[in-house]
Amino acid sequence: MTQTIHRGIKDLLAEANAQIETILAPELIASQNDDGIVIVDLRDPREIERDGRIPGAFHCPRGMLEFWLDPESPYAKPVFQQDKKFVFHCASGLRSALAAKTAQDMGLKPVAHLGGGFAAWRDAGGSVEQVQSHTHKATT
Repeated sequence: MTQTIHRGIKDLLAEANAQIETILAPELIASQNDDGIVIVDLRDPREIERDGRIPGAFHCPRGMLEFWLDPESPYAKPVFQQDKKFVFHCASGLRSALAAKTAQDMGLKPVAHLGGGFAAWRDAGGSVEQVQSHTHKATT
C-alpha cells in the first residue's frame, strides 16, 4: 500500500515561514556579538566538521531540540532557559524554519531563524570557525 502524505514538506515550510521571524545574514552578522542573542546551530556534527561553524554558536542537533528545550525533560539544557532571543540555523534554512516554529509552539520566545542558513551567512562574509573532527584515526 502506498502512503498518502496530506501535509508535505512544502506545506510545513510555508506554515512555519508564515509564523516565524526570518533574519537575513547581514542583520545577524551585524548583531553577532549581541549578548541578548543565542545562535543555535542545528546541523549534524559532520556538517559542522566539514563546513565550519559560526563562532560562539550553540550546537543543538535537530533531533534533540524538543528534549533540550523542555525544562522538565531529563535532557534539558540551561542555555534554553535564558531570557534571550534564539536564532536557529541549519545549512540552507529549511530545518531551521521548522525548528524555530517548533520552539515557538513549545513556548520559547523570542525565536527566529536565519534565512538561507549557514550558506547565506558564509556568502555574506560572516566569520567561520573551523572545527576539529572528534573522530580519531588510528595510526600504524
